[in-house]
Order: sequence, then C-alpha cells, then structure tokens
Amino acid sequence: MSGAPIPDVGQSWLKSNSSLAGFEVNSSEQLTTPTPTDINSFYFYKTEQFTVLWVLFTMIVLGNSAVLVALLVSKSRKSRMNFFICQLAIADLAVGLISVSTDIAWRITVAWYAGNVLCKIIRFLQAVVTYSSTYVLVALSIDRYDAITHPMNFSGSWKRARVLVMLAWLLSILFSLPTVFLFEEKQVQSMPQCWIDLQTWQWKVYITLVALVLFVFPALIISACYAVIVRTIWSKSKLLIPVGHIPIRQCDDHRDRPPRHFHEEHDTRRASSRGIIPRAKIKTVKMTLVIVFVFVLCWSPYIVFDLLQVYGHIPKTQTNIAIATLIQSLAPLNSAANPVIYCLFSTHLCRNLR
Repeated sequence: MSGAPIPDVGQSWLKSNSSLAGFEVNSSEQLTTPTPTDINSFYFYKTEQFTVLWVLFTMIVLGNSAVLVALLVSKSRKSRMNFFICQLAIADLAVGLISVSTDIAWRITVAWYAGNVLCKIIRFLQAVVTYSSTYVLVALSIDRYDAITHPMNFSGSWKRARVLVMLAWLLSILFSLPTVFLFEEKQVQSMPQCWIDLQTWQWKVYITLVALVLFVFPALIISACYAVIVRTIWSKSKLLIPVGHIPIRQCDDHRDRPPRHFHEEHDTRRASSRGIIPRAKIKTVKMTLVIVFVFVLCWSPYIVFDLLQVYGHIPKTQTNIAIATLIQSLAPLNSAANPVIYCLFSTHLCRNLR
C-alpha cells in the first residue's frame, strides 16, 4: 500500500498479486496460481484497508498542498530550509497523488486493466516518488550537517543545496529504472495483472537490495550526519559567552560609556568569530531530527517485517495477515505526518494559511 519498490507486507504469502502498494513479486517456484482462499484471506480487512487508504490520501494531499501554498506566500520562502521543505512536500504530495491514489483504484478493480505500457510507467513512477521522499530527506540532513559544521560558510551554500536536491531526484530515477524492465502485464488466474516473475532466490535478493537502498543506507547516512551535528552543537555550546560578561573598559564619565547596543553587537561578532550556532539554526536541526525519527518509525516495521517474512521467519496466519495490514499503512503515513511536523516547528507556515 505504500507504493514502495517492494511488495505489500506479507505479499509472498499470497499466490496472487495484490492490488496495493509498490511492487509485488511472484516467485515462480513457490507462488504459482492464486486461489480464492489466498485472496480472500488477504482481503479479509478490505473495508479497513479502504478506510485507511482514503484517510491517508486526504491527509497527504491536503497537508502537503497546504505546506506548498504557505511556502509560496511566505516572506522567508527563499531560505535554504524552506527550499528543502518545499522539495520534501512535493515528493510527499506525489506519493499521495501517484502511489496511494493508484492503490485505491487498483484495490477497486483487483485486476489490472491499464495495459502493459502503463503497468511499467506507473510502477516506475511509484518507485520514483517513494525513493525521492527518502533521498530528499537525506539531502536535507546533509545540508543541516553543512549548516552546523560550517556556520559561517555562506558562499556556495545555495548551489550545494540545489545540487543535493538534484542528486536526490536523479538517484531516485536511477534506482527505479529496474521496475521498467521487471514489471509487465500478465494473465494470473485468467485476470490481467501488473506482474513480476522471479525465482525464489531472486525474490530474496531483490527485496534485500531494495531494503538496503530504500531504508538502510539512507538511515546510516542520516545517522552519521546527526552524530556529527550533535557532537558539534555540544562542543560549541561550551563557547557561549553570556551577554554583558564581555569585559569593557570602565569609564569614570558616564558619557564616555559605550551605548547598550555596542555590547550586543560586540557579543554577536564574538559569537560569530567563535562559530557559535544561532538558535534558529538549531531549531531547524531539531525539526529535521523529528522528521527523520518519524521516517524511521514508519518505515522500519515495514522493511523488517517484509524481510523476515520473505526469508520464512514469519508463518502465514490470519493474525499475521492482520498485522501486515496494519504495518502497510505506516509507510505512507510518513508522507502524511511531515506537514504536521512543519507546523509544529514553524509557526509562520501555519500563520500563512490563516
């Protein structure tokens, strides 16, 4: 249901290709002709899945559209942080419009009626928007790393930000290209399906590689960035000099004393020269950290459950199918949660929508 380049959680339990989510795989060794029992067991929670899909679609589209409108009218929309928020909102909005909406339509039809060309195109686009949502977040983390470790390095910062975003989208396209060659329309139990046919070992390799590229490697890069960020903030916080504690020549004549704003300007120059990090910049780091935390929280159950299942560590039971149904909703929930985080940490975005 997430539109990720991996199947629905527990998909290989089925001998059919689910209508939801990114990229379902059929192993020709053990996943052969689907039976009504298999399909009915998976669709046991059909009403609940429809409800979750529509709620997610509404939250993703309305939330991220509102963020983009707020950024458009914002006076500070030219800041680097707002630039990354805009890119992340675009990626998340695409998840709703391309991935979740397609899942809803396919859940209604069950069979695939869009033809072979659209099968490849839609699978490719689903993969691109899913990867982009992840790798724009990686780019944002790298930018925050640069902003904290080099706070006075303003030259070329915008150029680096644009390059990071461009790389994020290019990598998303590159990693999604295999779907164009793997997926095609096939007849499954006399029904057309957008299908991929792999041997059991190929299925395991495919899922493992996608899990690494989609989640593990990005999570490691983000973790490394924030480890350095936290250490840098911790070390530079010791350099803070309270206002008014800078020694200034005592003057006998009150008229010879420097004005109050001199103390503040002197403090600012001293702080800048020492590389002390502004509070506003630390606040953006906190917001990004929460976004990353929600990303891990939403994606890790999906990835872990799918890996355990495909390697045969989770048995096929009605209870586990119910758990899989719940976990499936967590991945797109990430795209719905981000606009809420923006408003919590950036009050001017909320004010712009009033």
